[in-house]
Amino acid sequence: MVQRVMITAGGSGIGWAIAKTFADSGARVHICDVDERALQTVAQTYPKIAARKVDLSDESAIDDWFDDALGDLEGLDVLINNAGTKGPTGYVEELKLQDWRECVGICLDAQFMCARRAAPVMKTQGSGSVINISSTAGLYGYGLRTPYAAAKWAVIGFTKSLAVELGPHNVRANAICPGSVDGTRMRQVIKAEAESRGMAIDIVEREYVQSQSIKRFVNPEEIADMCLFLASPAAKMVTGQAIAVDGHTETFHIGS
Repeated sequence: MVQRVMITAGGSGIGWAIAKTFADSGARVHICDVDERALQTVAQTYPKIAARKVDLSDESAIDDWFDDALGDLEGLDVLINNAGTKGPTGYVEELKLQDWRECVGICLDAQFMCARRAAPVMKTQGSGSVINISSTAGLYGYGLRTPYAAAKWAVIGFTKSLAVELGPHNVRANAICPGSVDGTRMRQVIKAEAESRGMAIDIVEREYVQSQSIKRFVNPEEIADMCLFLASPAAKMVTGQAIAVDGHTETFHIGS
């Protein structure tokens, strides 16, 4: 069976790795992203992936995307809620409410709005897999990034609750918790934390890696491989789980 897949923020980073992995497996893939340049690159390099600009803070834009994608795919086997933002970096007393709300809105609210559209389709089919991208920040406290950690903890609670609701319909819901994933966003996180703490960037970077049993950053493709597994028949009894892909976090990095 050819899988029908929708992926949020699929134009770059983890989302792009996931989109390519599913497309290469033979799946029909629809992605959205807010970055027009990334979408142009997708169109040039992987024209078989349907790509659309969508602001995931806009409920009507999400609905329009789902209407078009579901019309084309005539069903949905896999929804991957990948979109997120690093959010502000700083001590809680330094943060602005608007920055908090923007972080939670993209990391959590967008997952709710997309799952709300996918659930009835999958329940009617009697099959499907929802994969929500959380973070190891959803498993531990994360100093200097409280909005991000709060949102990622909430993603896990949302996922487990979805699994309860969808399970009777043979639909699964799982969360993946990436560790420190190599790429632009992680470099931005480290730079912002180093500035906030008054430390050198290379020292902060070493702190992240030293907290893991496997002492390197995660490759985006390793997150994509876990998505492919969770969406496959091999994982047909895996649901309600928060699965870390992080090289085993021994002591979570906490900036202070």
